[in-house]
Amino acid sequence: MSVLVGIRRLANHDPDLPLPFYASDQAAGLDLSACLAPNDRMAGLWLEPRARLLVPTGLALEIPDDFEVQLRPRSGLALKHGITLLNAPGTIDADYRGEIGVIVVNHGTERFQITHGMRIAQMVLAALQRLAWRETRTVAETVRGGEGFGSTGIGTGQGG
Repeated sequence: MSVLVGIRRLANHDPDLPLPFYASDQAAGLDLSACLAPNDRMAGLWLEPRARLLVPTGLALEIPDDFEVQLRPRSGLALKHGITLLNAPGTIDADYRGEIGVIVVNHGTERFQITHGMRIAQMVLAALQRLAWRETRTVAETVRGGEGFGSTGIGTGQGG
């Protein structure tokens, strides 16, 4: 099933860059490319260890009501270089019409170069359901109760 999403190349978008695309037939996310400002395209952007940066894409979306687009890290960048998204998953709301920006952070130990056209993140379309509150005096009990923050353990199953 496909959902039609409007996409607009902004004035700063390089027409030689592809629109976000699925890298394989079974991919869940579309690869999203960095579209650097013309004066940054040759040298790229450098991201120091522990630094963060907003990477432009030159694209704006028209997302249908009752959907969002999530921005997620690319696993290869995370594993090989420690590059991930600071607010993963990032949410693009259906009523946002500005440029998609990707907030990347360098958790690695080396400087990292973001080059023009680099596939910097993945985009996933997600259907939404609106939440409606039902205020109560109590909440139903469960076996876990109020235990959190690692209370279920880190093992691989029973006895772990």
